[in-house]
Amino acid sequence: MKLEVEYYLRNGSTVWLENNVKAIRDQEGSIVGMHGVSRDISARKQAEQKREELLEALKEALSKVRTLSGMLPICSSCKKIRDDKGYWNQIEAYIRDHSEAEFSHGFCPECAKKLYPEFYKDEE
Repeated sequence: MKLEVEYYLRNGSTVWLENNVKAIRDQEGSIVGMHGVSRDISARKQAEQKREELLEALKEALSKVRTLSGMLPICSSCKKIRDDKGYWNQIEAYIRDHSEAEFSHGFCPECAKKLYPEFYKDEE
């Protein structure tokens, strides 16, 4: 018989032992004694516990992952994206709703010059 048992020590700590026990029988088959070997499996039990915690954390992380993949129908002019229901959405709204991305807005240098030329007269 093989048993894994957690033993509590006087100092408050614990130790895990794997106990292998075999009955010693007499000529008639009656048990007259026991033979046993124990080995410390505390390190293995700690590794198993850590593995379970990591698996649980991975499952939780995977449940929160949202990715975009595949082909996205996008308008060549206004850059709206068509969703699965056939509706056209602003690209920022579509990406926000289908990923963990957040947006901040600004102007690239070319657009800033085109939209606000009065601020760039000195550079020409």
